[in-house]
Amino acid sequence: MSTVYPKWILDLRRRMLDFFNRHSLPRWMVFAADVSVVFMAFIVAYWLRFNFVIPEDRLEIFLYQGLIATSVYALFCLVFRSYSGLIRHTTLTDVTMVFVVTTCSAITLIIFSYIGGWLHWVEILAIPLSVLLIHYVSVTVFLFFGRLLIKLIFRFATRTSSSKKRVLIYGAGELGFVVKRVVLSDPRYAFHVSGFIDDDKNLQGKKINGINVYGASVLTPEFIEKNRIESLIIAIKALTVDRKSSMIRSAVNLGLEVLDTPEVDKWLTGQLKQPQFRRVALEDLLGREPIKLNIGMIKKGLAGKTILVTGAAGSIGSEIARQLTSFPSERVILVDQAETPLFYIQNELREKFLDSRFLIRPADVTHAARMEQIFEEFRPDIVFHAAAYKHVSLMEENPHEAIRVNVGGTRIVTDLALKYNVEKFVMISTDKSVNPSSVMGASKRLCEKVVQSRARAERHTTQFIITRFGNVLGSNGSVIPIFTRQIENGGPVTVTHPEVYRYFMTIPEACQLVLEAGFMGQGGEIFVFDMGQQVKIADLARAMIKLSGFIPDKDIQIIYTGLRPGEKLYEELLTDSEKTLPTHHPKIKKAAVEELDGKSVLSRIDRLLKDLYTYSAEEVVQVMKDLIPEYKSTNGKFKKAQKV
Repeated sequence: MSTVYPKWILDLRRRMLDFFNRHSLPRWMVFAADVSVVFMAFIVAYWLRFNFVIPEDRLEIFLYQGLIATSVYALFCLVFRSYSGLIRHTTLTDVTMVFVVTTCSAITLIIFSYIGGWLHWVEILAIPLSVLLIHYVSVTVFLFFGRLLIKLIFRFATRTSSSKKRVLIYGAGELGFVVKRVVLSDPRYAFHVSGFIDDDKNLQGKKINGINVYGASVLTPEFIEKNRIESLIIAIKALTVDRKSSMIRSAVNLGLEVLDTPEVDKWLTGQLKQPQFRRVALEDLLGREPIKLNIGMIKKGLAGKTILVTGAAGSIGSEIARQLTSFPSERVILVDQAETPLFYIQNELREKFLDSRFLIRPADVTHAARMEQIFEEFRPDIVFHAAAYKHVSLMEENPHEAIRVNVGGTRIVTDLALKYNVEKFVMISTDKSVNPSSVMGASKRLCEKVVQSRARAERHTTQFIITRFGNVLGSNGSVIPIFTRQIENGGPVTVTHPEVYRYFMTIPEACQLVLEAGFMGQGGEIFVFDMGQQVKIADLARAMIKLSGFIPDKDIQIIYTGLRPGEKLYEELLTDSEKTLPTHHPKIKKAAVEELDGKSVLSRIDRLLKDLYTYSAEEVVQVMKDLIPEYKSTNGKFKKAQKV
């Protein structure tokens, strides 16, 4: 139970807390105060030694000896930096430094005293040993208890445990101890450490600085409610992704806020500070292992090459550009029709990465003359084709544009890749192209067919490669930023259907695999990325609400709006006619692609592109169905599209 204090004590505490929040002694002032204490203590030591009457023959010399003693102490203060800690947060380390300084100084002065006794011409050094002993004890005690008193006053001023956020620290090792010290050091954040959690059974049941160490089994509703726990701070350096994900999931399900400790190399000025703790991200909850790249193969493939990235202002294209900053390419040409996002990525690459190899070229991939101008000027060796319209609901309403941009743009860029002898052409595809149910997915499947047809063409050296993966966390317009915005606005969070599932991976992870697959393929392959298990979108929404510190269906409502036209309950990574073959990378599989008549496919696609705007939306969809037999539209108005 919390203690109830009289009003005058609470007022005094508040004034003291205001003082501490406004004032923090500079290090030079602490140093000056310590040195002043040393000098005054020396004078007192002399008075005590001679019963408060200093002999006349020492009146002149004792002040000089006081300055010598003070100088020695000041020197050791500077060497050991005993003044550098915050007095209000004095620790055992700080006290030890004070003891080291006073002891080293006393020993040095005793040595000086003996030297002064032997050599009469430096008699000024011969400070009486009794004075040195009194001085040593008084200085040590005063500096120690002075720091302790200030710390106790500060603790009294900040002791409001009833209103503090009660936290558990996961990790009772060295980092956990550092985190404990940090979270208790700043009254502005008002934390109270209720215990450590550690997987080491040798630590469980023991105490660290008076704080209990528990096993993970204490993460139960009963324990959390009884101890009024609000947050869990993760403070373990070496923690597997699965274990971290499991702990986060357990804490989130209990309604706890989960904070993560940054890597040591990211600590500001080499010290961990309170604001650096961050709420765990969604990718931490999903628990995906980091990608291990064949760096040597990628470096060799990119060395000295000119690279063209289409759709460079989008989520995938811009991340490919960021990844390329780590590799020794000659030039990187970034192409996109979106001027403002292109401007932002240009500034980021220049300011953050200081990379001058990147050249920005605003252009529309469907503008053949402009794209030819770029190919003619730069003669790219490698093309990453990420330009595409991607929003399912928007393309469902505009099938002509899905064909014009996605298919027409791919047709133009693949033509130019052949004409200008590009070494590698890597197309970014999507799981929505597999057994498509939407216009967008069908258009991307046609893009794949264009690339596959080009790969089968005769008399060329270009290696055409397709990479296929699902949703990426946080991409522009994806469900994650939408949920984030809805949560920030207080809800509701809208989910189309309670049983919708989707694959997810992070943007950097997807782009790293794109680079790996690009230099793994020899031409004509479709590489499928291991997306892990599909995630239920409703569960994702609940997790994001909990990670934001709210309770689903209480603080933030979840409402179901119904499947949109073209949307499926779950996605697939392979068509019915495809199987996968392993590669040397465990997260990349190669699809055993179906045979197709490349010339016939390209001829029919060209005819569609040529007459595109003479067709109705229903007729465009029907042509797509003819080209893609597995395309089954879930959009009511396209289900009965007539054959053109």
